[in-house]
Formats: sequence, structure tokens, C-alpha cells
Amino acid sequence: MSQDKMSIGAGLTSFTPEVKTTNRQFKEDSLSTVAEQFESLFVYELMKASRSAKLFEDPLISTASDPFFEMMDREISSTVSKQSTLGIAEAIVKQFSAKG
Repeated sequence: MSQDKMSIGAGLTSFTPEVKTTNRQFKEDSLSTVAEQFESLFVYELMKASRSAKLFEDPLISTASDPFFEMMDREISSTVSKQSTLGIAEAIVKQFSAKG
């Protein structure tokens, strides 16, 4: 039993270069994924704010269409952040990668 505890403890304290490289790559991938999600959220909030600033009252749009506009805005913002970039995700990755 004590030998099992020793082997578990030894495995936790001795990191090989391969484990460190894998861990660093996982952190970089996670950071870029979160940065892209943040950029998508930013685009969504931008679209939501621009939609709420009504310049005129459209008689064809009712409150029943609000959920559909919200779904459309979410899908468009996700697509925009994946296909093209505003530079927000890259700036986040660059800033937090320099710290690491």
C-alpha cells in the first residue's frame, strides 16, 4: 500500500519534457478557443445593441420575432468570428501567452 502511494506521488512530482510540452500545447489551444468564443460573444453583443437601436418602427416586426432574431444573431456572430477576425482573439492570445 505504501509503495502505491510512493508511485503516485513520484508521478505527480516528476514531469518529463514531453508532459510539459503537451501541457503547454493544451493551454495554448484552450486559450485560443476561449479567445474565439469571447470574440463571438463580442460580435453578438454588438449586433444585439445595433438591433435595439431602432431608427424607425417596422410594422412587419413584432415581439414574437425577437427569439428568432436572437438565434440568427448568435449564429451570424459565431460564423463571423470563425470565418473572419476582428483581431480581438489574436490580441487576447498574444497578451496572455506573453504572461505564461
